[in-house]
Amino acid sequence: MLSLVLGVAGGPACAIANGDSVPDGRYPFAVKISALGIPTADGGTRDSSCSGGLVSPRWVITAAHCFRDENGRRVSRTVAEQTIATVGRADLTGKAGFTADVVQVKQHGKSDVALIRLDRAITGITPLRLNRKKPASGQEARLVGFGFTNAGAAKTPNRARTGRFEVTSVATTEMGLAGISPRSDTSPCERDSGGPYFTEGQTGAVLIAVVSRGPDCPHTGPDIATRVDALRPWIMSVIGDDLAAASPSPSPARTKAPAAGGKTAVAAPPTAPVDAGWGISPVMLVAFPAAAVGFVALLLRRRRAQRARRYRGSRRYR
Repeated sequence: MLSLVLGVAGGPACAIANGDSVPDGRYPFAVKISALGIPTADGGTRDSSCSGGLVSPRWVITAAHCFRDENGRRVSRTVAEQTIATVGRADLTGKAGFTADVVQVKQHGKSDVALIRLDRAITGITPLRLNRKKPASGQEARLVGFGFTNAGAAKTPNRARTGRFEVTSVATTEMGLAGISPRSDTSPCERDSGGPYFTEGQTGAVLIAVVSRGPDCPHTGPDIATRVDALRPWIMSVIGDDLAAASPSPSPARTKAPAAGGKTAVAAPPTAPVDAGWGISPVMLVAFPAAAVGFVALLLRRRRAQRARRYRGSRRYR
């Protein structure tokens, strides 16, 4: 399995064997990586593909072996005449989601993981969050991939496939996962290389591993994937700035004022100037100058009359 990759020729390939079709709009962070015009050892070219997952607006995680030169060596560059990432498009014949050119490749160097940079930021799609904890045996995860649906297929299907898997073993940087749904022989294959294994919850999808290698498909039993939590520091060293730039700026703090009972309450926003005893707001003085002047003069006459009455009344009580 996994001998056919973006940079080296191989035999026939399959996708997630015996998986389910992905509905439109589901798992938009899943990525198909298409390489057009890959050089071959005989001087020719060929096309191929891998799978991946969006981990920041401009970065996609995939398998390192998806980028090899014509001699089978892993390289930190694109190997094809054009490498295209299709994001947020379960139906590849549709127009949903985005396409972008791959412009940079970062190889981990030891583990079978690479990060590829896109020439545009993917907006409107929430990237996968990176797992922080060591996976446990028996834990379940989902995989999405783009590839053939059977070993004899001549081209990849037009729709992504998915299945559910169970963790069977956990090593230092790798883990085993075996298919459990929709069938026990649901399994990834070569063009699922780099595809994301993830968990689902109320807070979103969390990436736990990427497809690396395994037996020919379909098959029962585990395939091998690379653990994301074990490589998280390196991944963040590459994508951290991109994630930070994409994070929304915090809202300006609202002024707080003490409330009754010693509690803190949010102060109300400023309002129009208060009357302040004039019987008319200063705003009205600006808006209606002529009428305001006459009205103020009337108020002053009334106040003088009130003061005179109070003065006379006070003399009666002396």
